[in-house]
Amino acid sequence: MTTLQLKNIVKRYKSQTVLDDLSLDVADGERLVLFGPSGAGKTVLLRLVAGVIDPDEGRVLIGGEDMTEVDAEHRGVGMAFQNFALFPHMSAFDNIASALTARRFSKEAIAAGVEKVAKLLKIDHVLTHHPKALSNGQKQRTALARALVGSPPLLLLDDPLRNVDAKLRFEMRLELPRLLAAQGATVIYVTQDYKEAMALGDRIAVMFEGQLRQIGTPADIYDTPAELEIARLFGDPTINLLDVVPQRGPDGAFAELSGVRLRLPGFGPEIVGKACVLGIRPESIVFSEASATGAIPVRVEAETPLNEKTVTLTLTARGREVLVSRPAGTPGPATGPAHLAVNSRAALLFDKESGRLMRPSEPASKRNGEAA
Repeated sequence: MTTLQLKNIVKRYKSQTVLDDLSLDVADGERLVLFGPSGAGKTVLLRLVAGVIDPDEGRVLIGGEDMTEVDAEHRGVGMAFQNFALFPHMSAFDNIASALTARRFSKEAIAAGVEKVAKLLKIDHVLTHHPKALSNGQKQRTALARALVGSPPLLLLDDPLRNVDAKLRFEMRLELPRLLAAQGATVIYVTQDYKEAMALGDRIAVMFEGQLRQIGTPADIYDTPAELEIARLFGDPTINLLDVVPQRGPDGAFAELSGVRLRLPGFGPEIVGKACVLGIRPESIVFSEASATGAIPVRVEAETPLNEKTVTLTLTARGREVLVSRPAGTPGPATGPAHLAVNSRAALLFDKESGRLMRPSEPASKRNGEAA
């Protein structure tokens, strides 16, 4: 059983705190994605788990055993670094094989293992090449193959698809989960690509400034982001964020868009008169007839076809931008006046001052939640 526990980890470089009292549990066989902007501390955290660097405070437990003082080569960890870290004097084959050679596998087992993972990553045709003859994408896949070939119980992958072309990146998003599941490894995967995070993670841990700000399933992170910064990072097109001051009506709290009331199901009087930010995903908005209940009048400014979907920019009566996303081929106005219907059950409300998600006071089962 290979679990990972980080307990109150602190890492400083001079006066800068890079990891700030960070604690994290990763279950045996789990794929956890570390997601966040550049400089959040993701790579530092991986290197600390691998034993390349030491924490200033806190403990690292692997499989329940304290590894904080254990050297990197004795931790049983496989890692693909963002900067490749390939041996320049070795061929791609020998770079990949180094993990097996160090463990004294037979020549036959080494050859079989290298060829298997190289075919999966589509680099079997460059195994005789040295790193200087490889493209960045091939170097990245060689580093990934080296991490995978030994089937380590704990696998640390630092943005391994970053330099891979779009087609192969899409293919690998489909292939990697199957490969990692077959190996049964516990995996920590770093990325700045939210689609990759959603596709590869059993859970996602969102990092900002050396802290974990939210941990949850991909659906949890997307549907109920804990704060505005997280909401902005997930989604394409980005979430609509509108400043509102909720009011009280006969049917409960509501926000006003273009003079039309948008109900906020489940919220009570505690939000009335409070400065808030209303978050609405573009796919939670549809065009509607003017006569529909709760139809919100807007003006269509522009329409952008994006292969599988069409994104429309609209303006409310106050000139606030609202993006609408609909499947390609779905009819909708390309210009001029229009009306929108919003799925109020999918609307999010954030405290404007703190940026934190505000949760309804009523359980979801008691909310009416009609579209408005």
